Amino acid sequence: MTEPTFFVLTALCGPPLHGYGIVGEVDALSEGRVRLKIGSLYGILDRLVTEGLVQHDREEWYQGRRRRYYRITDEGAQALRAEATRQAANVRAATRRIRSRQPRLGESS
Repeated sequence: MTEPTFFVLTALCGPPLHGYGIVGEVDALSEGRVRLKIGSLYGILDRLVTEGLVQHDREEWYQGRRRRYYRITDEGAQALRAEATRQAANVRAATRRIRSRQPRLGESS
């Protein structure tokens, strides 16, 4: 799962969001590391809808423009949970290796 997809699914774990809402949530959740453009977002959303991980929730009209809201499905939450578990295992493995490389007291680097 790509990092943008991971954060889109994470953003949708809350209430349903429209495109710009998702972009803002992804920016906040990733602390600015992932900055989605609307075109990229809709490509991700289309794929997630096709895969059954996200679904349309509703549409609203706001200032003359249609807003389509999306929400995560149970399958999407399960996929996100599995990816978070995988990433956590990767972090644990890397952390063990990093700690094993730290110089011991009295040793030089």
